[in-house]
Amino acid sequence: MMKFGMIGGGMMGEALISRLLAQGIYSSTAVIVSDPVAARRDYLAATYGVQTTQNNSEVAIADILLLAIKPQVFAVVTQELATQLSTQSVPSLVVSILAGTPLAKLEAAFPGRAVIRAMPNTPATVGAGVTAIASGSLAQAHHIDVTQQIFQAVGEVVQVPESLMDAVTGLSGSGPGYIALVVEALTDGGVAVGLPRAIAAKLAVQTVKGSAQLLQEKELHPAVLKDQVTSPGGTTIAGIAHLEQAGLRSALIEAVRAAYARSRELGQ
Repeated sequence: MMKFGMIGGGMMGEALISRLLAQGIYSSTAVIVSDPVAARRDYLAATYGVQTTQNNSEVAIADILLLAIKPQVFAVVTQELATQLSTQSVPSLVVSILAGTPLAKLEAAFPGRAVIRAMPNTPATVGAGVTAIASGSLAQAHHIDVTQQIFQAVGEVVQVPESLMDAVTGLSGSGPGYIALVVEALTDGGVAVGLPRAIAAKLAVQTVKGSAQLLQEKELHPAVLKDQVTSPGGTTIAGIAHLEQAGLRSALIEAVRAAYARSRELGQ
C-alpha cells in the first residue's frame, strides 16, 4: 500500500484521516502525520493508531504528501524539505489545501512532482463537505483519481481549472458562514414569534438540512421546491415576498462576490 503523509494534523487533517481509515482507503500503518504540538501528535497516535512526528522531513518520504498547514508557514516548511526533495524521488504526488496558494508556487516548491490544489470546506469535518480540486501541469489521470478518492471520504468532489478557485472560495469555502447566519436569523425569527430558543434552533437547523437533502436527492431546481411549498395566498408566499423586498438574493450574491474578491487579494 502507498504511504500517505500529512504535514499538519489540525481539524481538517483529522477529518481526512478518520474517514480514510474508517473506509479502508488507508491502514493506520500506512499513515504518518507531522505536527509541531506534542499533545496533538499524542492524540492522533492514540486515537487513530497512525505514526506521528514533529519532523516534517520524515513525512516527505511518503508516496502521497498532503499539506494541511497555514499558508503563513508554507515557506518555512518547504525550506525544511528542500534538500531532501532534491535527492529523492518521493513523494510522487503533493496535494495542498492551503488557501490562496497557487499551483505555480506549489510546483516551484516541489519540482518534478505532480501537484494538485484542493479547497475543502468545513462540513468535511462531518463527512458532508464539498471539495474543489485543480491539477498542476504534471498531474496525470491517476493522480487526479487518487486525490478524488481522498476527498470523497469527506464529501463531494468537483474538478475546476485553477482560475475558478477564488470563485469556489467565495461560494463553498465561505458558504458555511453564510448558512450559519441564515440559521441564526431563522432561529431569532422563531424566538420573535414566541418559540423557545432551543426548539427554534432545532427547527431552523433541520429545516435547512432537510431542504438541502431534498434538493440533492430529488435533483430539484430550487425554484421547483419553492413553488411546491408556496400555495396561493398562503404563509410561504407572504414570507418570500418579504425576503424579496429585503433583498435576500442580492445580499447572498454580493456576499459571494465580496468573498471572491477578497480571496483574489489574499492570493496576490
